[in-house]
Amino acid sequence: MLLRSILDQIDGELKERDETRRGLFESMRKATRLSKKAIMLVHKGKLEKAEDLLVDVFALLSQVKELPSPHKDLAHTGAVDSGFQEYTEAKIFLSLVADDQIPSKKQLQVPSSSYLLGLADVVGELRRRTLDILRTLDIEKAEKTLRTMESIYDELILLDEAFHSLPSLRRKCDVARRVIEATRGDVTVAFGRNSLETSIEDLNRTIKNST
Repeated sequence: MLLRSILDQIDGELKERDETRRGLFESMRKATRLSKKAIMLVHKGKLEKAEDLLVDVFALLSQVKELPSPHKDLAHTGAVDSGFQEYTEAKIFLSLVADDQIPSKKQLQVPSSSYLLGLADVVGELRRRTLDILRTLDIEKAEKTLRTMESIYDELILLDEAFHSLPSLRRKCDVARRVIEATRGDVTVAFGRNSLETSIEDLNRTIKNST
C-alpha cells in the first residue's frame, strides 16, 4: 500500500473518532444539564415532570453502549462520568422525595463509581430540601430528612476500598459531613424556637383561661 493511502486511511479514522467524540460529549453535556433541571423540578414539587425529563436523560446516556468498538474508550472520559453522576444524583433524590427509597445501581443501570459519587452528592440536595421544609415549620419532617442524610454518609464512609479507588469520593464525603453538621445546627435551632413559641402559646392560653 502506498504511503499516501496509509495516511489517508489513518486521517479518515481520526476524523471519524473526532466526530464520534464531539457527538458523545454534546449528548453527555445535555444529559448533565437536563439532570440538573430535573433536580430543580423535584425541589419545586414537580415530580412527574422531573421523571419525564430523566427518561430523556437515560436515552442520552444509553448512547455510550452504542459506541463503535474502536471508540469504546470514550466511555471512560470526564464528560461521560459527569453525565452518569448527575443522572444518578437526580434519580436518587427524586426517589427519596417521591417514595422515601434509594434505588440500587442495578435499577439505575449506571457504573458503580457514578452511583457512589452521585449518592454522595444527594446529601447536598437533601440539605436544601431540609431548609425548605423548615420554612414550613414541619420540624418532624426536617428531622427525618436529616436522618436520611446521616444514613447516606454513615454507609458511604464504611467503603474503604471505594475510597482507595475513587479519591473524589473522600472529598465528597468530607463535604457531606460539613453539610450534615450545618443542617443539624439549623434543625436544632428551629426545634428550639418552635418549642419556645409553643410554650409561650400554652402560657398565654393558661393566663387567658384563668382570668
